[in-house]
Amino acid sequence: MKLAIPRGALFGPTLDALDSIGFDTSEMRGDSRSLIFSLDGLTVVTIRPSDVPTYVEAGAADLGITGKDVLLEQRDRVVYEILDLGYGSCRMVLAAREGDESLDESERRLGAMRIATKYPRIAERHFDETGRQAEIIDVKGSVELAPLVGLADGIVDLVATGRTLSENGLEVREEIVTSTARLVANRVSHKLRAAEVDDLVERLRPRGM
Repeated sequence: MKLAIPRGALFGPTLDALDSIGFDTSEMRGDSRSLIFSLDGLTVVTIRPSDVPTYVEAGAADLGITGKDVLLEQRDRVVYEILDLGYGSCRMVLAAREGDESLDESERRLGAMRIATKYPRIAERHFDETGRQAEIIDVKGSVELAPLVGLADGIVDLVATGRTLSENGLEVREEIVTSTARLVANRVSHKLRAAEVDDLVERLRPRGM
């Protein structure tokens, strides 16, 4: 069975989770540049978090681990979300400059606000569901810069501690959704390899869930 796991912030906690159920991930924690590892019958592929749904949907991986934020942003991907792994908790928030009223003024006077984000679909859905108009500006780099230079009135971004926002003079105005690591499955693998999938799910299931 093949499992796709995310590089980045979720990588360490994911290796810890695999260690806790008996897999030895020591080779993956070193300086190896390999992208594919064999762990006692489980093939582990390490990729970008945003690529996990693509690999799982296509069947290049039977299972995958990525953040709920990725799944919300890629709702068109046909994968089964089968388990909340409980780690990697972050918040998707609407933030703006501390004490700045331009966000509220844009909504009152113009009926729309300018929002910079790396999550355009999540942002657009949030404003649609709350009955507000927003011009969504898709950015790829440091989104915190946008309100500071006048590109946008606010941002929608994923935060863990909020430290980066604070260091850049930004504050949370609204919390949109909480994101944690999720286990997803390819729809064919979920049927044809049900016993293997179910076994791994039960082993990875956080206690008390």
